[in-house]
Amino acid sequence: MTVMETTDTRTDSCAGLPHAERRPDGQDQYTISEVVAFTGLTAHTLRWYERIGLMPHIDRSHTGQRRYSNRDLDWLDLVGKLRLTGMPVADMVRYAEMVREGDHTYTERFELLEATRRDVRERIAELQDTLAVLDRKINFYADAGRALASERSR
Repeated sequence: MTVMETTDTRTDSCAGLPHAERRPDGQDQYTISEVVAFTGLTAHTLRWYERIGLMPHIDRSHTGQRRYSNRDLDWLDLVGKLRLTGMPVADMVRYAEMVREGDHTYTERFELLEATRRDVRERIAELQDTLAVLDRKINFYADAGRALASERSR
């Protein structure tokens, strides 16, 4: 059972990875090396996610090898997006715990994601300000370069 299997897909689904190589549901048993290829994560990272509770309940083959599903890939896609937001790992683990706890955690999940969204918007604003400074500097040097080239051509 995966984190995503503990919830109704209509209420807490992830966008997922758009891979043509994905197998149909029910036939979606991926090895750790296949998941590494799909996600770009390392096997070490996948095992660590499982150890810390971010990626719990990974099915195993009869020989004990991890077997990931499409839902696990969807979950990893969401985790990747949360990492890009700068969300601390502890908050991602807490979010995963809340998902497993069920519907009564919707408000808490909403608040965590809203706070993360605010942080992302603040970082975007900071980056836009930084980009504006870079643009001014680039324009300054472009203008200076044109002026120098014009003087040399005289």
